[in-house]
Amino acid sequence: MNGRYYILSVLILWANLLLAQSASFTASVSSTQVAAGEQFQVDFTLNGNGERFQPPNFNGFQVLSGPNVSQSMTSINGNTSVSMGYSFILAAVKEGDYTIGPATIYVNGHILGTRPLKIHVVKGSPQQARRMRQQQQAIDQVPAADLSKAVFLRASVSKTKAYIGEQLNVTYRLYTRVGILQNQYDKLPELNGFWSQDLNEHKQPTAAVWRTEILNGTRYNVADIKETIVFPERSGDLTIDPFAMTLVVRVPAPAHDIMEEFFGNSFKDEKVKLKSPPIIVHVKDLPAAGKPVDFSGAVGTFTLSADLDKKALKANESLNYNVKITGVGNIMLVKNPTVGFPPDFEKYDPKVTDTLSKEGGKIHGSKLYNYLLIPRHEGNYTIDPIKFTYFNPATERYVTLTSKAFPVAVAKGDRQTNVSALATDKQDVKLLDKDIRYIKTSDFGLTEQGENFFGSVGYYLLLLLGPVLFVAAFYYRKWLQRHNSDIVKVKSRKASKIARKHLANAQAQLATKNKSGFYEALFKGIYGYLSDKLNIPYANLDKETIAEALRKRSVNETLITRLQDNLDLCDMARFAPVTGISEQEVFEKTKNTINDIEDEL
Repeated sequence: MNGRYYILSVLILWANLLLAQSASFTASVSSTQVAAGEQFQVDFTLNGNGERFQPPNFNGFQVLSGPNVSQSMTSINGNTSVSMGYSFILAAVKEGDYTIGPATIYVNGHILGTRPLKIHVVKGSPQQARRMRQQQQAIDQVPAADLSKAVFLRASVSKTKAYIGEQLNVTYRLYTRVGILQNQYDKLPELNGFWSQDLNEHKQPTAAVWRTEILNGTRYNVADIKETIVFPERSGDLTIDPFAMTLVVRVPAPAHDIMEEFFGNSFKDEKVKLKSPPIIVHVKDLPAAGKPVDFSGAVGTFTLSADLDKKALKANESLNYNVKITGVGNIMLVKNPTVGFPPDFEKYDPKVTDTLSKEGGKIHGSKLYNYLLIPRHEGNYTIDPIKFTYFNPATERYVTLTSKAFPVAVAKGDRQTNVSALATDKQDVKLLDKDIRYIKTSDFGLTEQGENFFGSVGYYLLLLLGPVLFVAAFYYRKWLQRHNSDIVKVKSRKASKIARKHLANAQAQLATKNKSGFYEALFKGIYGYLSDKLNIPYANLDKETIAEALRKRSVNETLITRLQDNLDLCDMARFAPVTGISEQEVFEKTKNTINDIEDEL
């Protein structure tokens, strides 16, 4: 066996020297010494573009995951370099010395190969051995005809019966027993009838945290692709929409010739479309029994606190009254509390500060209401307690929280004798109204006797203005209906406006240095624009379809090529890190490309 690897290594090295290829194909391992039952990672890296990657035969090891494909691009001073990576998660079966043979890949029509890797496996713990025996029971060789059982999506919800406003967790999981090469999302769930908040970004399978799980006696590699927190907004049977995606997976295939047998097991790539089954959630109305009149829809568990920055001050001085609601639940939907202030206090609308967190798989946080108050007269006042009611779904009861009352002593102010200076207060306006009215000092509105508006030219013009506006409105409505009757044209007209919204979101993500969010917004903006502009369903968009549609509309070929480069860059940047490229430059190129297409169309 070692002689075979030696001969193969010499042949590959000799071929590479003769071809003098600039690309290099290397292999690395996370550890050259592992324990039986221990997991480790093997990486194959190519600094260029290649095709027909052929992994080695991992004799003596169990493949838990892979090949997991990654790609990166770097541009320095206009020189762009591309690298590709293929990683495998392996587990050692039993102790001994093993050799992982060369992996091969085609580059410019020639074969490049890696050097063999030597792994020393030592004796593992009993727990590792037990786990290894369980993993060996899984069926690794999956025929293409059984792909529906080897890779699929599932959705799970924390509860299928809930109250309006109750917090639920929805998780979309990918189960697989085959290697994943490529993936794309076809349809994201709309979640109609729910207020939703993503717990994390949509994870690509190559970047997700994988674990093993036994389902119906079969072991799968499992990753959580999307996690969302939802709050039902109405009662009845609500549907958790399916999550759809397309994968390209690698499955074993029989060898066709002696070369395939020489290089190891052969594989073939299969395209498979996945969709998670919908889930019905039965949503109940909040109970009417015991519901207080001041209940505003808060569901969860909350606390209430209030404080005053000063309890003694002079008239016309300001004080701050703070109310804070903290808890777990639909905190973002909590309405402003009703506060009773003395009538002599001038009150301004509160400044609201929201603090939200998604740690622990739940929405929790606080709302801080800061009221600015100005007492206008001296005296002793009391700020009444605040009541806040929420519904606790765990106990199925309403809970009313009450803050404490605050006495306020107001002394005589420096400006209290200046009554006109206090005219902004409601109570002061009432006093002024009883005392003396304001005297007009201008002659605005005075006319000489005999100059009546009735019968003048302006009078008749205003009389005709009504019928003229009615006729204009009638014909405008007819034009608007005819103008909007063609849905395709309406979507085409609004395509650039929608694209500008996505570009604005991308610029906001760029300002926060969120690169993944930036490229995601660019990708949605340009694909959404092309879908509406070219009247092509979003799920059917690909580079060839877009190019063909643009050529039919006589769009310049150079512009089509520039568009395809932008699509490649955005698509790749969503799944792998891109370095050496200015995101601002990418943003400007994308915006200019959309503008140029809009001009030509």
